[in-house]
Amino acid sequence: MYTPEVFAEHDLLEIASMMRSVGLATLVTHSSDGLLATPLPLLFHEDEGEHGVLHGHIARANSQWKFEAIGDAMAIFQGLNAYVSPVWYPSKAENGRVVPTWNYLAVHAYGPVEFYEDPDRLLEVVSALTDRFEGGRFDRWSVQDAPPGYIEAQLRGIIGVRIPIRRFDAKKKLSQNQPSPNRSGVKAGLSESDRAEDRALARIIPA
Repeated sequence: MYTPEVFAEHDLLEIASMMRSVGLATLVTHSSDGLLATPLPLLFHEDEGEHGVLHGHIARANSQWKFEAIGDAMAIFQGLNAYVSPVWYPSKAENGRVVPTWNYLAVHAYGPVEFYEDPDRLLEVVSALTDRFEGGRFDRWSVQDAPPGYIEAQLRGIIGVRIPIRRFDAKKKLSQNQPSPNRSGVKAGLSESDRAEDRALARIIPA
């Protein structure tokens, strides 16, 4: 990912937070069949390995796991993003030298991918994913709520995914390259948007 230093994020705690804010990531692998990609939720465990480990699963019917990956896999975590109109820049009235752009948060995590079929490991990752996404619900569902035989059958239909992370590319593009008046204009413009995502991005744009 092209990441000018002004937009680069190097703090591992912040990178972990950015990854956890994304519900659905994209797993990309390169194989003899070309590039393959699957959207899927991934859990980040920072206490495993040197840079943390990603855990998830894909459908057994998905052929991506059947092709040996060439080099590292890439997991894409696309966070908040919003269109930035040049009309929000005070400098537009001064010289007109402005163009549209896009602000966004993104993390690319790279590492060797392991696909596995062990039912105990699959149950562990399915349970962990469920606990994460059901955690904030009042009427939360648990894997234990379903009959054991049914869960066992469902596990036979998936393949586990494990990626020990070798490196990250992390980017926060929040108009940091603009002078303060322009950043304030972007912040105000996004704050008035009908899109909740735009308003959320506005709150983290530096003054």
